[in-house]
Amino acid sequence: MKTIKRILAPIVLLGSFAIVFVGCEDFLTETDPTSFTMDNYYTQPEHARTAISAIYQDLRAVRGGGFGGAAWMMTEFQTGLANTELGQAIHSINIRNLQNTSENSYGETYWNSHYRGIANANVAIANIPGIEMNDAEKNRLLGQARFLRAYYYFNLVRLFGEVPLVDEPVDLTSEQLAPSRAPVADIYNLIVSDLEWVEQNSGLPFKDESGRVSMGAAKTLLAKVYLTMAGYPLQAGDQYYELARDKAAEVINSNEFYLFDDYADLRNESTENTGEHIFMVQYDTDIINHNGLQFVLVPYNQGISLFSAETGGIYAQTEFVNSYEDGDKRTQEKEFYYREFTLESDRSQTRNLGGWYIYKWMDPIAHTETAVSGLNWPLYRYAEVSFIYAEASNEVSGPTTTAYDAVNAIRSRAELDDLQGLSQDEFREAIWREKWHEMSYENKTWYDMVRLRQAFNANTGEFEDYVGHTFVYGPTLSERELLFPIPDSELRNNENLTQNPGY
Repeated sequence: MKTIKRILAPIVLLGSFAIVFVGCEDFLTETDPTSFTMDNYYTQPEHARTAISAIYQDLRAVRGGGFGGAAWMMTEFQTGLANTELGQAIHSINIRNLQNTSENSYGETYWNSHYRGIANANVAIANIPGIEMNDAEKNRLLGQARFLRAYYYFNLVRLFGEVPLVDEPVDLTSEQLAPSRAPVADIYNLIVSDLEWVEQNSGLPFKDESGRVSMGAAKTLLAKVYLTMAGYPLQAGDQYYELARDKAAEVINSNEFYLFDDYADLRNESTENTGEHIFMVQYDTDIINHNGLQFVLVPYNQGISLFSAETGGIYAQTEFVNSYEDGDKRTQEKEFYYREFTLESDRSQTRNLGGWYIYKWMDPIAHTETAVSGLNWPLYRYAEVSFIYAEASNEVSGPTTTAYDAVNAIRSRAELDDLQGLSQDEFREAIWREKWHEMSYENKTWYDMVRLRQAFNANTGEFEDYVGHTFVYGPTLSERELLFPIPDSELRNNENLTQNPGY
């Protein structure tokens, strides 16, 4: 699913949001939107396919970057392990300084895009069953819709806590036009229910190299959901560690996914949707000439890239890079990070950039030859499944051979010695530390910090309480940073919403 097309379909309303179906599928063609109404649209198999494609669109909404920053950065800056050179990206700076407000556009982008995706999923789930078409294809389409609805809600409930729970189409006469916030447990119940439906009814293939949702992606997300439910804020019980362990084991034992041998394959278009990549946001230079991410991975105006927008939007905190073990391959130049690059004006000349920048998702060909990048954005990869399995297994029964194997495979790729002979407590923190280092700058770390109520002290290499943790550059986390603020625009348009504490 590397080609992105625009498909227009009926407009649906959810609160203050106007929802327009916009699809991304490589075989769809342009369609005349004037011929569609809510009465005649969901009548043909092609309508079902187009409706599902629309739900994928909002996977891209929080990605990218430019001189205004990008929404995906907000969870990175709230770890204290990322920094920015971009003075005009005030929303990045406010979060970096722990001075976030309800007017921050990053949170608003998450809220609007995810509820738009949920609205499109709700409409598809309600209407596709009535279309006469092949039952197997119908179930696969419904499985994709339910997975994506679960994905969007999983982000929302972790970012904002109690959020409106809307699981059916909404119009101007609906009682859910201005919904109240629902208990966190209710949100998780819907997420689990959707993913269990996918497992039991969808018939999706275990992996899908087109980039669509697969059974492997559904099991990965469900394992992650179970692990989160075992932690804060729900603390639903040790049985959720067992569920997370067993679900992650299903992905591992499928032998459909594996760790790449070379870190370069994480940023290689030829390996997208294969190997380590379980589920990705799709891009294609034939349709969209860049994914926006490349702009923010280069330092501010140092003349190294063919892209005119060298924003310095995000870079790695030096203390964090220094916290890796000696000899860790991930800290070698141009593996996960870089601090040298050739000049755009003379590629025979190399510039020391003065700090560590993120190379993990860098597209060097785009920066030096083409000025366009179609690299996909990874959402779930096999390394994360290994960490889920190891952590959950350790909580259930302490260090086991298979738990060690899961983590040591990742350490082996980094050219580090195997972990062995650890107590349960020692292994727990070793897994966390390894995950912090492997999954860095992938929108994973802050969610783990909140789930565990733990933060990583990059100076000492130790973990400490989230509330009261001081970033290396000064600000101190308080209880309010366990959630992001409900966007001010939503509070103004929906009198039934309340704000999170401290904002």
